[in-house]
Amino acid sequence: MEKLVACPYKRPNALCRLICFPWAGGGTSQFAKWGKLFNSSIEVSSVRLPGRESRLNEPFAKDMKTVVNEITSVLLKELQEKTFAFFGHSFGSYLSFAVALHLKEKYGLEPIHLFVSGGHAPNSEAFLPIKSIPIYDTEDEDILTYIQTSGGTSSELLQNEEIKNHLLLTFKEDLRVLQTFSFEKAERNISFSCDITCFNGSEDKPYDLEAWHDLTSGDISFYKLPGDHFYLLEPSNEIFLIKHITRCIENAGL
Repeated sequence: MEKLVACPYKRPNALCRLICFPWAGGGTSQFAKWGKLFNSSIEVSSVRLPGRESRLNEPFAKDMKTVVNEITSVLLKELQEKTFAFFGHSFGSYLSFAVALHLKEKYGLEPIHLFVSGGHAPNSEAFLPIKSIPIYDTEDEDILTYIQTSGGTSSELLQNEEIKNHLLLTFKEDLRVLQTFSFEKAERNISFSCDITCFNGSEDKPYDLEAWHDLTSGDISFYKLPGDHFYLLEPSNEIFLIKHITRCIENAGL
């Protein structure tokens, strides 16, 4: 459990668990610290994928199915015991959906709320070009430029050659995992009943979010916050996210 999930601020009496899924190349530090910012009714955990942090010496996951199966097997007992919600940003938005879908299809479980950020609806045609990015034919400098311009990684860290090279590798491997994910609504009768909230940065590229309406009978909400792809790192936006997520969870009637 500790290997896969970072939860530095444990709240055994919390009414709900908020499980957070990081962006490509990301670790647990940003979301794990959210634990002290939420009130006592919500316990926050952040998923740690192989190939980083305390799992640095483990091989990267080979595909999305492997990642989903590991997360589900580790978290299943806790998710069966207590209400939970998911938050995922960018790569994490697709991963959170894939885990939620697996839980729904195999165990009849679903989050009380799905919070997604910085990504397309997984059933949108706008997602498809991601699957054809030639990851290992793309120049490292081009990937670094993307990482630097989208934010989320300090320029000081990128000055360290070892850190920079590992970040590049981790980003590529996460993107490769994402390319193995496919979701065709027509092939499935599964849909959610939970509410879904989509967050995005006002200066980020536009995302196709309307297709989320086809995936749940619950309400869909959309919010644009000032900033780029990593708008959520801005303190004022972080405060908004935490207040809004708290309100949504508490209004779910726990």
